[in-house]
Amino acid sequence: MRAPQVGTPASMRELNQRIVLDRLRRGGAATRPSLARDTGLSKPTVGQALLDLEQDGLVRPAGRTSAGPGRSAVLYEADPAAGHVLGIDIGRGRLRLAVADLAGTVVAKVDEPNRCRSASALVRTVQDMATGVVGQAGMALSDVVLTVVGSPGVPDRSGRMLHLAPNLPGWGRRGLLDELEAVLGPNLLVENDANLAAVGERDQGAARGVDVFVCVNVGTGIGMGIVVDGQLFRGAHGAAGEVGYLPYGWVDTDSEGWTPATPGMLEQAAAANSVVKLAKEQGVRNAGTAREVFQLARQGDPGALAVVEQEATRLAFLVASVSAVIDPELVLLVGGIGSNTDLLIEPLEKAMHEISPLSPRIAPGELGEDAVLTGAIATGLRAAQDIVFERRGENLVTQRSGVNV
Repeated sequence: MRAPQVGTPASMRELNQRIVLDRLRRGGAATRPSLARDTGLSKPTVGQALLDLEQDGLVRPAGRTSAGPGRSAVLYEADPAAGHVLGIDIGRGRLRLAVADLAGTVVAKVDEPNRCRSASALVRTVQDMATGVVGQAGMALSDVVLTVVGSPGVPDRSGRMLHLAPNLPGWGRRGLLDELEAVLGPNLLVENDANLAAVGERDQGAARGVDVFVCVNVGTGIGMGIVVDGQLFRGAHGAAGEVGYLPYGWVDTDSEGWTPATPGMLEQAAAANSVVKLAKEQGVRNAGTAREVFQLARQGDPGALAVVEQEATRLAFLVASVSAVIDPELVLLVGGIGSNTDLLIEPLEKAMHEISPLSPRIAPGELGEDAVLTGAIATGLRAAQDIVFERRGENLVTQRSGVNV
């Protein structure tokens, strides 16, 4: 749709509609007099904006109020059913999808293990799951306003691919973003999963009101979302936060200099596979996964507790490095391993005191396994609300003409 020319009656009418709709979305249901008071618009202007927005399917009556003297007044609210977003969290171990309306209410959700061994199989599985979850919500994929995918790696828009996603076989091939768009629709945004976890924690989790923080996702791999001045920081090429590639464990091999470890060594030293490897070295039995190692540590197993301390020390190296560069107010630990902050926090803080004078607050995320999905939905909602406004009236016109979208 072409935007109205600035200064024309049409542009002013559109501006008034935006002001009223934004107020309803931020502040909840309101009467025409209260909208006029809150926005500074006249009652007739508010009334016309409400009429236009209701006809376009963006606003609906929400009952009446009898507060105060005189007759009751009609309450209006932004219609949450005016559009829906689809959030997708693609992890090495699990696939999580959810559909939410414009109020952020999740209306359908699915969570399944990721058993795919190739990129093609993963694309097909995501398509099938997406079709199924929107079907649960009584819709088709074409009805979704915007789909946001959280995935390991760094999206490359020009090459239509993802870099630095080694834990998903074939996921870095050229044209992958086109394949996802072909099965999920053109209104698709692909974002790094750690970035979305940070968005989710700031929107609804432990980082609410915090403007400078990092969200460290420790699981199958290690990634980090960075928020500075309340905004995601991606860096020059989108790779900010790829802390799994920090060189860890440099060794003095010939007394003449230091030789760096293989790039990505921190991920190799502190991600889930490393925890299992450490457990074997400590003689811990019946611990085939990192989750089982931490379960044994909670039961007091000496070997498992030693592994937890080693893991915490390695994560302290990460926190100290990040703190020296970003100086975050808060460091959140999330992910399959990061969620065990109750066990990690004491040895981690002890190691931090030994290696760095910096001491940011370290805390667990509040959203658990839903952090990435929550961030995907929050990101989708911000864009979808603008999209449905630009498309206002299209669905009603289509319905009246009997044409299916």
